[in-house]
Amino acid sequence: MDATLIQLLLPLGVLQLILIVIALIDLRKIDETNGPKWMWVLIIIFFNFIGPIIYFIIGRRT
Repeated sequence: MDATLIQLLLPLGVLQLILIVIALIDLRKIDETNGPKWMWVLIIIFFNFIGPIIYFIIGRRT
């Protein structure tokens, strides 16, 4: 792999990991969500970058 490609992808990978961890921690702490929690775990994990964003926009109840 080219060094510039690694320098580009590494920060995105770290950001993705941070988003997933924060979303999963928030999901564990929150009492109610829009839909079942198991579904949100799958969305957060399998839809890597966009999954946590969708959870924070749609999944959380205010």
